Amino acid sequence: MMTNLNTAQVTYNGGSLAVKTADTSYSFRSTGDWNSLYGTITDGLCWPFGISVRIQRQFDVTSGNATLLPRHQLAWWLRHRYAMRSPLMLTRLFRRCAHLGRSLDRALRQCLVIATKPAEQGVATGALADLVRGRPALIAENAFLRQQLLVLRRSVKRPRCTPTDRALLVLLASRLRAWCQALLLVQPETLLRWHRQGLRLFWRGKSPPRSAPQPKVAAGTVALIKELAAANRLWGAERIRGALRKLGIRVAKTTVQRHMRDARPPRRAGQSWATFLRNHTADIGACDFLPVTDLLFRPLHACFVIAHGSRRVVHVGVTCQPTDAWVAQQLREATPFGARPRYLVRDRDSKYGPTFARVAAASGITALRTADRAPRQNATCERFLGSVRRERLDHVVVLGEAHLRRVLREYVAYFNRDRPHQGIGQHIPGDAAAAPAHAGGVGNVRAFPVLGGLHHAYRRTA
Repeated sequence: MMTNLNTAQVTYNGGSLAVKTADTSYSFRSTGDWNSLYGTITDGLCWPFGISVRIQRQFDVTSGNATLLPRHQLAWWLRHRYAMRSPLMLTRLFRRCAHLGRSLDRALRQCLVIATKPAEQGVATGALADLVRGRPALIAENAFLRQQLLVLRRSVKRPRCTPTDRALLVLLASRLRAWCQALLLVQPETLLRWHRQGLRLFWRGKSPPRSAPQPKVAAGTVALIKELAAANRLWGAERIRGALRKLGIRVAKTTVQRHMRDARPPRRAGQSWATFLRNHTADIGACDFLPVTDLLFRPLHACFVIAHGSRRVVHVGVTCQPTDAWVAQQLREATPFGARPRYLVRDRDSKYGPTFARVAAASGITALRTADRAPRQNATCERFLGSVRRERLDHVVVLGEAHLRRVLREYVAYFNRDRPHQGIGQHIPGDAAAAPAHAGGVGNVRAFPVLGGLHHAYRRTA
């Protein structure tokens, strides 16, 4: 279709529209049901609807008709038609407006924070500003600051002060009469210590450097003192000084003592705790209970008595009702014919009643109770009970009281005859003496199963 409107020639063919005038030309193309419209203008400006662009000539494009309208009418028609037919473009426009609004809000907030932030003042600036202020304002500000310092002192246990802070506090305290009452961050003794340290640093800087002290005792004399102290462990400082005097070397007693420390390590004032235990371990015994649950969920109790010196299990008993009389009977069976320890370590279990205490006193045994919730005070028994569980009870199902008694007696026999113990130098608890060395190799060593093959005992055969 060809239409001549004034000086423009408009051609409409299918879905495209071409407009040609005397000085320029335009072309428009529509896709779909005129939902999107693209325009190309020869001067380089394009029309993506949603942004504002300048249009030299506008054309109204309708289905089957092409008309040339005035500039303001065509611009209104294009915005109205595209806004009504494209909601997506409105959403995009609103998003851009919202993004622009958020950016402006952030910028305004930053400007407000910068404008309202109080200026930091140093000590000198604050002091100059206080000269022109009234006395009531200064008193109110001091009370306000003191209250904040009290709150800070309750929340912060130990404030950190830099060397500059310490110097300023010392300087200000020297100009204040009642500085002890105004000091809140640290104690007055701390401030005085800082003052003394400052004086020492001041006079150290003004004093001339000290020269290195010259040794008053020759190096050969010092070496001889160390040699005498190392070779004669029973000689004291005065005895070594006399030996040196006999050789014509005169030194003071303090000089000998000072150089003796390098040759002799300091000796303990008394014996160590390990030495004390080794000296008294033969007179100490321990007892404890091991709770066990059988197949029918019935509680059983096993009582053990152990000798500390040999780590030997002296007695084992099993019952379902550990009464005071039964526990006292176990103590009698564990100390036959006067074979008893001097001290017996036990915990605070209620099973140890008055009958047990009377039997122990009659046998000449001093019962020592451990502290509350302190199992390490009876560590020997606790370690043995753990070994019983790990090496035997965790691998069997206990059927009843008689079964538990037989299982524990088998384990005690293995523990006393064949199991080495770390506490006695990997020796056997039943025989603490060292085994004789054997040079026959390993060919004549046999393994004997114990505890149903769970463990093995190894012995040499002929």
